[in-house]
Formats: sequence, structure tokens, C-alpha cells
Amino acid sequence: MREWFANRNRLFRAGFVITALMFLLVLIGLVYTPYSPTAMDEGAKLMGFSLRHPLGTDHLGRDVYSRLLMGIRTTMLIALGTVSIGALVGSVIGAICGYFGGIPDELLMRVMDAMFAFPSILLALVFVSLFGSGRYHVIAALGIAFVPSFARTVRGEFLREKNRDYVTSAVLHGIGPIRIMFFHIMPNTRDVLLSSVLIGFNNAVLAEAGLSFLGIGVQPPDASLGRMLSESQQYLFKAPMTAFVPGFVLVLMILGFSLMGEGVRPDGE
Repeated sequence: MREWFANRNRLFRAGFVITALMFLLVLIGLVYTPYSPTAMDEGAKLMGFSLRHPLGTDHLGRDVYSRLLMGIRTTMLIALGTVSIGALVGSVIGAICGYFGGIPDELLMRVMDAMFAFPSILLALVFVSLFGSGRYHVIAALGIAFVPSFARTVRGEFLREKNRDYVTSAVLHGIGPIRIMFFHIMPNTRDVLLSSVLIGFNNAVLAEAGLSFLGIGVQPPDASLGRMLSESQQYLFKAPMTAFVPGFVLVLMILGFSLMGEGVRPDGE
């Protein structure tokens, strides 16, 4: 971690600052919001900036700032859950395939290749249509859809690492394969895996936004950045800030994690 903050690694530092700001907004939303994110006010529809509503209100009179704080939290939760499932399951599959090879590798990677042939959001659409919408179904659907990309990444790293001297030495000392896989080889995939996690987080944010924008992700009255964009599309000319604010935050979130992902790449500066 220390080397990523070095002066030469400005990409990581810039991305870290932006991402820290996003998490600060999440913490603020957990502690305090001016209004309930779901509270409607018939007399305050599509209001502009004011002291009562710093970012205005939406078409139902709900405070945009309060919903933004809730939306960031929801989007972060979905992205974090998605990447956690994808990275955990994908890493185990990739480690098994890369270390043992043979029949397990052939069988598992053919399944991964078949899943990888479909865009992740399209695969998630299938799962959501089967199991229903809502934040937890979206997390499960996107998490499963993200497994193949992590499996392929980890498998490639294991194929590169398993013939190195430290692995041969561990085998000669009688260390079991599970310990070699997860305590010797896996730590040496840290930079590549972390970069994949950060890029996967971006993809998860975009996928959640896409599903919620289409109306099959986060459902009303809950808010997410994608849900807010979907609800504001009919009022772009009457109240453009209702779309600009969540869109701008979405771009910042993606930019922050993209810069961090570039910064932690083994060949990144």
C-alpha cells in the first residue's frame, strides 16, 4: 500500500481522494440526512436550489440531496457485494484450475468460457428475470455474472506462478496444495487481483445503474444512482439538476476507482 501513495503514483493518489470523498458521503448519509429520502411533499415538486433543499427536489417533492446520499450508499453496497461474490468465487475457481490443471481445469474453464461469452449485464438480466428484482437479487445476479472474469485472471496468474522456485521448494518441504495455493501463490497475485477488483467495482456500478435505469434493479421507493437517473429522464428540461447530480456523482465514482485501478497495476506508474 505504501508504494501506491508514493509521489510517482499520482493516479492512485488522485483516485483515492475521489473515492474517499464518495465514502465520506456514504458515512454522512448513515448519520444524517435533512429529510427522509422517501418523504414526498406535494407542494415542493421539481424545486430548484434553495436553503430548504440545497439540490432541489424531484417530481414527487423528495429532497434530491437526501436521496443522493441514500443512492450512493445503495450503489456502493451493490457494487461491493457484487465484487465480493465475483472475486471470492472466481478466485477459488481460478486457483483450482491454474494449480491443478487437467480435467478440473478443462471442465470449469469451459463453463467459465460459456458464461464469459455473454456480456455481464445481459447475463445479470437473465438471473434477475428468473429470481426477481431488488437490491439483493441484483447483487447475487451481478456477482454470479462477474465470476468468470476473476476466474480467468487468477488462473492466468497461477499458471505463471506455480512453476517458480518458491512453489517447488514448498512442494519439496511437504506443504499441502491448499496451503501452497492460498498462502504462497495467492499473495503474489495481489497487485493484479486488486486491479481487477477495482475495475470490477466500476463495471458493477455501471451494471447496477443500467439495471436500475431499465427498471429491473433497485425498486421504488429505494434510491440508487441508476434509479435516480431513471426517474429524472422525463424531467430533463423542467429540472435538469435531478439528472445531472446523480450522473455527475456516478462519473466521479467510476473515475476514482478507475484511477486507483490504473495506479495499482504492476506496470502502472
